[in-house]
Parts: sequence; structure tokens; C-alpha cells
Amino acid sequence: MEPKLVKAFVIKAEVDKPVFIGQDEKVGRRQLIEIKGGKLIGAALPFSGTVLPGGVDSQVVRPNGRAELSARYGVKLDDGRSFYIQNDGIRTVAPEYVHLVLSGGIAPAEAYYCCTKPEFEVYDESLSVLNNKLFICCATRLPDSIQLDYYMLELE
Repeated sequence: MEPKLVKAFVIKAEVDKPVFIGQDEKVGRRQLIEIKGGKLIGAALPFSGTVLPGGVDSQVVRPNGRAELSARYGVKLDDGRSFYIQNDGIRTVAPEYVHLVLSGGIAPAEAYYCCTKPEFEVYDESLSVLNNKLFICCATRLPDSIQLDYYMLELE
């Protein structure tokens, strides 16, 4: 069997400006980004719904510009079912943008590599596909939003 990535769904979320926690030359820059809400649009998985407000993306931007991300947020589907996402991963940036991101700025979307490994907490057996397949997520960061493309690994 050959593995194949299939786009499962897309999340378009509104985010607030980063809240600066602290920074030094050893650890880097610690920041929190509030997830204000958004939309989930189904692809291979026939989901549609809303990203609930109150989520947060906790980040450490290391001195070399590599960010370690840990985002947590909830989703309410249009049919009333819900699930929780814990999305951990990395984001790197082209060398010419390291200083910008370390100072709290946002580089152009094409300057980032951002991939995560999501884990799902489901409350309805009909959503078990989220726990029974492996997923990856690729993100596109924009000034006040983020697009998260979720892919599931299928075997053919």
C-alpha cells in the first residue's frame, strides 16, 4: 500500500496580535496569540463549522528564527458536534526575516515553512476518523489571520 495525503478540511481563523511575554538571547521570544474564532470548511471530510473563540497559540521564537508552536482551540460543527484540537509543530522563516520575527513582526506568507502534527479530542463516535487516521497541518500566516490546511494520510 502506498501512502497518500488527502486534504481533509481547512480552517481560516482570526488571530489577535502576539502578546509578548519575555525574550533573551538564550531562549528567544515567548509570545501568546489569541485565536478569536473562524471557519472550518470541509474537503474530503464533509465538515463545516466554527472555530470557537478563546483558543491560544503559545510560541517560542528561538534566536535563529525557528518557532515552536503549541495551539489549542475548539471547533463546533454546524450540526452541533464538537471537537478539540491540540496542534503542535514548527515554523521556520527565511534568514532575511529572522530579525523581523524576533522583534514581533510578521514576515510575508511565502517566507514561512509551518507544519504541525494535530491531535484531536472528540466527543461523538461519528468523529472517530479524527482519532483513527494520522493528520498533518500546513499553515499560512497572514497579518491578522491564519489558514490551516489539514491533511490525512490514506493508504491505497
